[in-house]
Amino acid sequence: MIIFPILIVLSAVLYIYYKVAILKTKDGLTQAYFNAKSRICLGSFLLLFGINQYVFYGTKISLFIGIVFIIIGGMQAVRGFKETKHYRREWRRLNPAD
Repeated sequence: MIIFPILIVLSAVLYIYYKVAILKTKDGLTQAYFNAKSRICLGSFLLLFGINQYVFYGTKISLFIGIVFIIIGGMQAVRGFKETKHYRREWRRLNPAD
């Protein structure tokens, strides 16, 4: 199961990328958009880590920890998707020519 560690590292790298991108921009709407994208990456990191935790160890305690991580990661990802959709719509409303 090499796919889970690769996806976990990829989502962590993307999370850091979007957090650094927030520091580089001055526009508040763009910062909020990048923050929403980073929330998706954080949610996917937690979700994948929870799945990997159970698959790798397979005990009851790892199942409990995995379920907690999956719930928290899912909530973060869903909120990030909703915020990303909202801020993308706002950007299109404010910049109709682009």
